[in-house]
Amino acid sequence: MTKISPNHPRYKSLMIREKLVEGFREGYVVAQGLIAHGRGECFDYLIGEDTIPPAIKSIKAAAAALLLAKYPVISVNGNAAALVPEEIVKLAKLTNAKIEVNLFHRTRERELKISNVLKSYGADEVLGIQEELTTIPEIFSDRRIVSVKGIYIADVVLVPLEDGDRTEALRKLGKTVITIDLNPLSRTSRAANITIVDNIVRAVPKLIEEVNNLKNSTPEELRNILKGYDNNEVLKEVLKHILDRLYILSKDLSTIS
Repeated sequence: MTKISPNHPRYKSLMIREKLVEGFREGYVVAQGLIAHGRGECFDYLIGEDTIPPAIKSIKAAAAALLLAKYPVISVNGNAAALVPEEIVKLAKLTNAKIEVNLFHRTRERELKISNVLKSYGADEVLGIQEELTTIPEIFSDRRIVSVKGIYIADVVLVPLEDGDRTEALRKLGKTVITIDLNPLSRTSRAANITIVDNIVRAVPKLIEEVNNLKNSTPEELRNILKGYDNNEVLKEVLKHILDRLYILSKDLSTIS
């Protein structure tokens, strides 16, 4: 990994890139994943590279949904494994969730490498590799392949850094879908039950925090959190945040001589 000074003004952003490049060199992040990250980074600039109030609402709702779930599953791809493997394992243990590898660009080698990364951070079991697999309808990529012990029977699925077709298909199967997506306009963001518009490196640690905050709540209290949540309204709030921020920035630029 390239050595970057902590004093560099773009240190955090550059370290994220380095983790992805390292995952690419090790063979579990694909080139398309690097491109997808660049697109997300653009939206991170727009929101201000911070966890904004609408995302906090979504994180609270996501924590409630995971705690209420009878059979939650966290889906993991190469980028997620590169950026937050330790946090994914911690979240899974806190919520009694299964972890499943699910890939658009699926190879046996990538599956095993991602599984090994997660296990190196303490995952006891990683699904989607050796156990019995099946397919879910209306998906025409390898993402349709899921574990019969995981996503196939899950009631709540956390799909960070996801694509829209599987989110829509999982919704049609009656599952609650939580996504982490920096693009509030994406099909994934609009199709999910709960969309956290935030960078995954900020969102997952905050989700762990919120699960700890809510873990002693009653089921009724958790259900009330979900009843008060409206994903479309949250996405509108995100877009308004971006518009307001761009307007302020444009005013600032106009004062520069």
